[in-house]
Amino acid sequence: MNENKTKIWALIPAAGIGSRMKAQLPKQYLEIDGKTILEHSLSKFLEHPSIEKVVVALHPNDHHWSMLKIAQHPKIITAEGGETRAESVLNGLHAIKQQKAGDDWVMVHDAARPCLDAGSIDALIQAGKDSKHGAILAIPSVDTVKLANANQTIEKTLNREEIWLAQTPQYFPVEALATAIEAGLQQGLPITDEASAIEAQGMNPALVIGTRKNIKVTEPEDMLLASVWLSHQ
Repeated sequence: MNENKTKIWALIPAAGIGSRMKAQLPKQYLEIDGKTILEHSLSKFLEHPSIEKVVVALHPNDHHWSMLKIAQHPKIITAEGGETRAESVLNGLHAIKQQKAGDDWVMVHDAARPCLDAGSIDALIQAGKDSKHGAILAIPSVDTVKLANANQTIEKTLNREEIWLAQTPQYFPVEALATAIEAGLQQGLPITDEASAIEAQGMNPALVIGTRKNIKVTEPEDMLLASVWLSHQ
């Protein structure tokens, strides 16, 4: 359980190159309404009173970060990213542990989710008080879900009431998440998000209902959607 005395960190893996955006810049450095996507994503944590500090895991050859004014923010610590998201997160967790914060909790958030709201952060913190295995933001599926086979034809229809679409932040004890990711990497497991590493170790994180506004900018058309949601915040 996350007690009030426990500090809460944010960790943003931002070492990706965003190839699906078909842009010259990594997608986290594309601008929406005069600010980069990364700046929008970071600002939610920098402004939240419960967040101790924010760790940003950057590509070792990142030449864009230092040009941002936010890079000088006193609450931000940088870490070197890895070849995969899991490795970047693990490096960020090691940076947190170097601050003698191994007993703290951490919220891992996608660099390309700029529309997160403070209420979702609050909901995760509350869920962490009741779930020793952590919690993630997610939304229930509203569409009929099909399972495809190798021929890209329908194998069967899944029960959508059991399907949730994972979002971030994902919120876990620092030490437990670091141990789970290390074990998953050693075992060669596909770690598609932090919860998958935790689940592989036999734990069951809680699901916290998020909002559809919390989109991940992946395709070019997502930029317009993000701009609309940000203008309404």
